[in-house]
Amino acid sequence: MNDHTDKNVFERAAEEFDRHNAELAAVNDVLAEAGLDEGIETIGGVAYMRDTKGRLVPVEQVRPIDKLIDQTVRKIVGYAEPLSAQIARFREHSFDDVDSLLGIVAEQYGVALGGSKGNRTLTTVDGLMQVKVAIADRITFGPELEAAKALVDECLREWTDGARAELRTLVDRAFQVDKEGKINQGELLSLRRLNIDDPRWKKAMVAIDDSIRIIGSKRYVRVYRRANLNQDFQQIVLDPAGARAA
Repeated sequence: MNDHTDKNVFERAAEEFDRHNAELAAVNDVLAEAGLDEGIETIGGVAYMRDTKGRLVPVEQVRPIDKLIDQTVRKIVGYAEPLSAQIARFREHSFDDVDSLLGIVAEQYGVALGGSKGNRTLTTVDGLMQVKVAIADRITFGPELEAAKALVDECLREWTDGARAELRTLVDRAFQVDKEGKINQGELLSLRRLNIDDPRWKKAMVAIDDSIRIIGSKRYVRVYRRANLNQDFQQIVLDPAGARAA
């Protein structure tokens, strides 16, 4: 290897080292701002990282790729936590703003609106921006659901028509429980829309209705915008999975 090649190798190594240090410094700044530690503990002048069993492992014994993963995760969490808090503040401020507006409207007409229950839609004068505040009930299902499933299964066992195979798939999907033990409410409640003239099926649908328990409600705010009146409103997505750059 000649001197010119050696110089290029060392220059690239130095540049890579500087870049890594700059990125690490940026990560540490993010973590410090978010109130998170760097995952490194210094004891007696020796730097350690704690593993999943709580044991202190000297940093030099941690694989470089594991340290990089650790830094990457801490960096993302460092950004995510303040962002989550900011979204929570935005949500609460939005509710407060809408409630204040409704209070002004109620005062103007001398009426009481009965709290924040109900859906609201507010639109700008030019019709290009919109805010919707919605209330959705949180529901769960009681033991009547087991009776409904037994009645539905009884129906399906006796129906020999081949065309019912699609219905069996629908039913299985409706009563399927996910990994968290929850039932897909939309799929289950959609069974009630099926027009099936069988007393047992109808009784099963009554059992589904009786099984519904309202355990609370949740308030949502959704924000929309469009470029002109000929376009449909596009939601300004606050969920990271669907968010778009401005």
